[in-house]
Amino acid sequence: MENFITRKERRSAVSLTAVVFGIAGAAYAAGAAAEERSDEGATGSKYVLVLPAVPDKGRSEGQNEKQNPEHRDSGSITFVGTATVIIRYAGLTILTDPNFLHSGDHVHLGYGLTSKRLTNPAVELEELPPVDLIVLSHMHEDHFDKLVQKNLDRNIPIVTTTEAAGILKGLGFLKLYPLETWETFTVEKGNTTLSLTAMPGRHGPPVVAKLLPEVMGSVLDFGSKAQPRRYRMYISGDTMVFKDIYEIPGRYPGMDLALLHLGGTRLLGLVTVTMDAKEGVKMMRIILPKKSNPHSLQRL
Repeated sequence: MENFITRKERRSAVSLTAVVFGIAGAAYAAGAAAEERSDEGATGSKYVLVLPAVPDKGRSEGQNEKQNPEHRDSGSITFVGTATVIIRYAGLTILTDPNFLHSGDHVHLGYGLTSKRLTNPAVELEELPPVDLIVLSHMHEDHFDKLVQKNLDRNIPIVTTTEAAGILKGLGFLKLYPLETWETFTVEKGNTTLSLTAMPGRHGPPVVAKLLPEVMGSVLDFGSKAQPRRYRMYISGDTMVFKDIYEIPGRYPGMDLALLHLGGTRLLGLVTVTMDAKEGVKMMRIILPKKSNPHSLQRL
């Protein structure tokens, strides 16, 4: 469950784009041939997805890296709205929690609860660049809206929770990679690698969380085949701070960037189910990122 960021102009959210490591390389066109294998014993990953490389100007991947060393660590983050972010890094393009509804549209959150979107997305669904991978923290309509459910390419790989993967399978999505906490999914595209590991998440206090969708955070380790970790990013998902969160820095130290889902969302004005500003500061002190980009959201 995510609240909607308060902005008056449709394109104003673009001003929140945080370019943290240069300019991204070319993206893989979803639907192109890809190799999938289960390789947990060899790599520690539950899944390994190999995407076709897109070399620059006909160069081999080795020439690309040698002649364009800045390409290895190039990337950007574009804030689309709510929990939706476009992440580019060295030729990979990742979309998080896709929500492309417009100002005034309503989403259904279950148990008769609804929320109205206050702004338009900075980028329309049909304006997206080719996407290699979607990271979905949980299955709520303000993270995977009806428009996305209807129109998104069924062949785009989606990494998410086991619960959400079951729902998406019923909607006809074909490339689903469910993860339990601490399980890892690996992507290879040319010389670029990404290891994505599911982090602990809990959507509110224990009793309330049992009534809400299963949620996960993510740690994304971007790198290359020779250097698997060049940039480490944490995405919180719609979690509160709870005891399992304290395991993250021990397992995944040296966080370069944290993207935190904030808002202090309260169910019926009583029970807080997403981090507020105080919890966000607490989370940053636990994760200790070099940079942080909290999503500034309005309460329901």
